[in-house]
Amino acid sequence: MELNSNIPSGPLEQKWDKHKADMKLVNPANKRKFKVIVVGTGLAGASAAATLAELGYNVTAVTYHDSPRRAHSIAAQGGINAAKNYQNDGDSVWRLFYDTVKGGDFRAREANVHRLAQVSVNIIDQCVAQGVPFAREYGGYLDNRSFGGAQVSRTFYARGQTGQQLLLGAYQALSRQIGLGKVTQLNRREMMDLIVIDGRARGIVTRDLLTGKIESVLGDAVLLCTGGYGNVFYLSTNAKNCNVTAAYRAYKRGAYFANPCYTQIHPTCIPVSGDYQSKLTLMSESLRNDGRIWVPKKHGDTRKPADIPENERDYYLERKYPSFGNLSPRDIASRAAKEACDDGRGVGPGGRGVYLDFADAINRLGKHTIEDRYGNLFEMYERITGDDPYSVPMRIYPAVHYTMGGLWVDYNLMSTVPGLFVLGEANFSDHGANRLGASALMQGLADGYFVIPYTLGGYFGQVGPSPLPSYDAPEVKAAEKMAADKVQSLLSIGGKRTPTSFHRELGTLMWDKCGMARNRKGLQEALQEIPAIREEFWKNLYVPGTGEQLNQSLELASRVADFLEFAEVLVGDALHREESCGGHFREEYQTEDGEAKRNDDQFTYVAAWQYNGDGAAPSLHKEALNFENVHLATRSYK
Repeated sequence: MELNSNIPSGPLEQKWDKHKADMKLVNPANKRKFKVIVVGTGLAGASAAATLAELGYNVTAVTYHDSPRRAHSIAAQGGINAAKNYQNDGDSVWRLFYDTVKGGDFRAREANVHRLAQVSVNIIDQCVAQGVPFAREYGGYLDNRSFGGAQVSRTFYARGQTGQQLLLGAYQALSRQIGLGKVTQLNRREMMDLIVIDGRARGIVTRDLLTGKIESVLGDAVLLCTGGYGNVFYLSTNAKNCNVTAAYRAYKRGAYFANPCYTQIHPTCIPVSGDYQSKLTLMSESLRNDGRIWVPKKHGDTRKPADIPENERDYYLERKYPSFGNLSPRDIASRAAKEACDDGRGVGPGGRGVYLDFADAINRLGKHTIEDRYGNLFEMYERITGDDPYSVPMRIYPAVHYTMGGLWVDYNLMSTVPGLFVLGEANFSDHGANRLGASALMQGLADGYFVIPYTLGGYFGQVGPSPLPSYDAPEVKAAEKMAADKVQSLLSIGGKRTPTSFHRELGTLMWDKCGMARNRKGLQEALQEIPAIREEFWKNLYVPGTGEQLNQSLELASRVADFLEFAEVLVGDALHREESCGGHFREEYQTEDGEAKRNDDQFTYVAAWQYNGDGAAPSLHKEALNFENVHLATRSYK
């Protein structure tokens, strides 16, 4: 199958407007004839479900949470980007577009990124109208702060809980549509499979997590808004329930998986504290606005930070990247922290940490100002570590955070399965090999509020209304049976090991061999070891209880089973991409001063992988990336 990105013709800045004008429309009365299934109720899912229902479509929203507002989008802390130039410091749609393409190491589609920058200005107005309490300056105007990879202040924020406030806005809009009967909300349901009939996505198979009942939901289109797959590494900043299952099951039904090796390491995370830790806690990148990152200049210096004089501190980001300093992009800041710790200058237990110090900012601005900006983040840090960051520096270290890879989509956000649309972090489309901070919330809301209402309508305008498939259709019954068999097989193994033990083993392997730095030898070893872990899983897994009740061990086992298959796709992609770009750092491909070294002659493309059956290697399809408006250049933040 040839990949067709469906990018509109014409000048870059006119593509989206031209596309909207050219797309087919569905009149308001006919919208009521279409049923849309939205899987996931984070920012992308909630905004899409609310907007589509407002337009008149019949929407069914599915989440495995007990409430849509429990989605992991609430965990986003620092802010949301938009090119409004309120600070009058030189920002523009073009500059946000360029910063995003450059930040992604020139591995993203120009057209998608420009559209994202273009609609970003509308997102803020939408959210303010919903009552999102963005921070404001003394005069009442919306405030902005800076984030990594940019030299302007374009990030709107609500202290350190921006994601939560934005999700509450989308949730209110969704709740209104639920109350009006335009959205059917299905809570505590997990997607188990995608139903494809006559080559089109026509529904999903779900499992009720409270009763174990397996049933189908049928419709005219399916929107996957299910987030990223960072938990394949076990320890990550993601919520424990975040998984790859919905996307991976869609991949097995024909949706190509693009750039799975593009995983983001976030530089400001609370370091690992023990072998049995279940997840990691992020400290927002916004802290790097006022916090300075440093390590001792001496190797093995165990003095308290207050006892280390200024001339014996290495503010390594300010030294290495003077133009951007502590606001260098995440991939660069993460590797610089690892480099300092590998050099024996790390701090804290095990030497796997660096300082994030607010002493200068507190002296310059006063404690009250810092408290207003970051108070809840400081409180969170103190509760977890016992240290007061107003008086001692935070200790941070990089950790797995966001995933730039995801299901391949065209300009309309449609996958290689017609009728299956993928929004937000679940798709690959906007961030290239590295996401700039505060752009995840921007993409999720852009896709849900301002892109999918047009492109889904264009799809419906082409295919027209048709009767829903029968629940007795052979494709439906086959998918339901496959889901039921999977559950039963997990329950019937009767081994001795827990799902968590396998998840931790896989995650450790992935972090060691395919984490912040990768090399051919380690990736080849991982491809040998993952099948062995998977074989042991299917022989020695123990899941207590039954499938007819709430069984969180069974839920986890099903997700780990998918991680154990998906991990091979991720590692295979990392092995095939013989270059370093963004968050994908191959040790064999670096410059003399340790920076990522791209190979534009051979790898300026999206790698989209096609499933060929269990045990068979996936096929690689390439979508060439054409840069007509920006020049391919060695990325520099010095």
